[in-house]
Amino acid sequence: MNDKIIKILRNAPRVNLQNVKPNRYAVKSKKPRRGQHGRTMRTDIKYNHLDSGLAWEPGTLPSIHAVPKYGYNRDSHLKRDYEPLTLWKLQRMIDLGRINPNEPIDLTTLINSRSIDIDTSDDRVFGVFLVEQGAEIFKARVNIEVQIANEMSIASIEKNGGTITTSFYDRKSVKALCRPVEYFLKGFPIHKRLSPPQELVTYYCDHEMRGYLSDPAKLQEARIRLASKFGYVLPDITQDEYYDMLMTRKDPRQVFYGLSPGWLVNLADGVVIKPESEYIDEYLAQ
Repeated sequence: MNDKIIKILRNAPRVNLQNVKPNRYAVKSKKPRRGQHGRTMRTDIKYNHLDSGLAWEPGTLPSIHAVPKYGYNRDSHLKRDYEPLTLWKLQRMIDLGRINPNEPIDLTTLINSRSIDIDTSDDRVFGVFLVEQGAEIFKARVNIEVQIANEMSIASIEKNGGTITTSFYDRKSVKALCRPVEYFLKGFPIHKRLSPPQELVTYYCDHEMRGYLSDPAKLQEARIRLASKFGYVLPDITQDEYYDMLMTRKDPRQVFYGLSPGWLVNLADGVVIKPESEYIDEYLAQ
């Protein structure tokens, strides 16, 4: 008997993980848990490699979403924001004496008068959006430059004998207009304003929107059409004593009124250093 057992052991394979098995009833199978409505709640499947995402619905696979993965906030860092300015607030600032209507109004004027507050650290803000709230009480005659405006706000400005221009400013120019003192203290020559990106060229070339790149010969026709559309008589600004001020426009490369690119502003001495004209022409031509 002992010889037979030894013979069997000699011919049997070595004990390893491949040939060792547990007893038949050593492991008990777990019954699936039932949910509130009799559904099976599977807890043995791991979904760590899948994105549960927003709007996870019990009883569905994590890969199925009620809301798409890219929604309202997709590419929000690429969108341009504009600070709204109402006609009511513009009229109020003029009545309080914070804004002089007999001088051209741009982003620097609005910032200095506390009409708007722009966070220069936010790279998505590109200027001012003039909205029509308060159009029924707006009575001032102004020459204003904003970045975006609608038809009603344009009509309210021109109805009172004023003029409006929509202009594009790049981020560097916006920061310079919002903080001109800090900009001049750096001691660098005034830079050139950049042209609008491709998706905004059509808007700023449209004379109906009073774009600064539009054809000046078509602006008067657009003013007459807008007056006919809203039913008001267009004033003759050529007879206004401030006609030169109303027709003042910036060059497409100019950032500040009265200051050309390439000039150097010395705040300590209160002087403006201008290079020779031949160098200015060469700089602007680049």
